[in-house]
Amino acid sequence: MAKTGNALVALAAGAAIGIAAGLLYAPESGEKTRKKLKKKADKAQKDIKNQAQTAYETLTTKATEYKGTLDERIETALSTASFKADDAIVSLERKLEQLRAQNAKLQKPKVNGKTTV
Repeated sequence: MAKTGNALVALAAGAAIGIAAGLLYAPESGEKTRKKLKKKADKAQKDIKNQAQTAYETLTTKATEYKGTLDERIETALSTASFKADDAIVSLERKLEQLRAQNAKLQKPKVNGKTTV
């Protein structure tokens, strides 16, 4: 976008310099000179408008591409996080089963609802 802005400034500056030089060195009558200046100013305006439209279209296209890329990255990140969360749950369930087994070994059998010593 900076390049486009610089190009527009350069184009406007070039047009202004050209107009000034045309006025200073105009060998023709004032009326002819004014017509030429108007014609050149109209052309410069058209060129600037075309460049602005092109820049706008380019930026719109890039924004759309980046949005698509961002959506894809978010979807991939969420999917990856979901798989990792599932892996963590499975691992925690295994550990819980191991702890239950160890705990069962430590427990004394109950007789008539009371723990034996």
